[in-house]
Amino acid sequence: MKGSNSMSSGYGSLEEDLDLEDQFFTAKSTLIRRAAKKYGIKNDAKQEIPKELSYQEIKKKIEDYNSEVSDCLGMKLSEDCTYTGFIKVHLKLQRPVTVNPTEGSDKKTSFYLPMDAVKQLHIISTTTVSEVIQGLLLKYMVIDNPQKFALYGQTQRDGQELVQKLPMQEHPLVLRLNAGPDASKLTFVLKENESQEVEWHAFSVPELQNFLTILEKEEQDRIKQVHAKYDRYRRKLKKALEEAEGKPG
Repeated sequence: MKGSNSMSSGYGSLEEDLDLEDQFFTAKSTLIRRAAKKYGIKNDAKQEIPKELSYQEIKKKIEDYNSEVSDCLGMKLSEDCTYTGFIKVHLKLQRPVTVNPTEGSDKKTSFYLPMDAVKQLHIISTTTVSEVIQGLLLKYMVIDNPQKFALYGQTQRDGQELVQKLPMQEHPLVLRLNAGPDASKLTFVLKENESQEVEWHAFSVPELQNFLTILEKEEQDRIKQVHAKYDRYRRKLKKALEEAEGKPG
């Protein structure tokens, strides 16, 4: 059964732009290598997938996978047993991210990415979790250290959501092929790296100042909401009291 030709990428769909190189970002790129060099991230993973399956076995799995998705979202196998395909990543970031200054300004900007935005990435089977994270940050022009983020695998089992942090050297496309295209069996989610307490020293002074400004604004907004809530209760209670007092004893 073929899937729909339209699939959300967070900011558009395949129907809006058929140029896949513009619509999707190939995570394994020279930009990623530059980012890894900038942050001193070593990629010790061998650029080969494990040889547990033969070429014919991988080919059969890919044919089965492709039979369940639309043609433009299928996987393609190479003679060296590597293959390319698409993964969809949900962004669920609770904290603001930092982007480069806009033209004409030297001030970095912090803002919240849309909650549960979805981005399609076109990757190869040897692309690692670390490279996927770097690719996503580059796509959104985020300049925060990639080590502040983690990629999680989310599955549905017996009506429960199970979430597992993926190792940095894991290969998401291999996981996608093994799980099949069904999102209930595997969904990729980008979140903050919560394996330990927040390493505030990893943030720059402007970032910390921006966080304080955002927290103060959120605090004031919450105070206004609480005041408004209790003002409504107070008015209702006064009205009820007046009506009770006006009734004949």
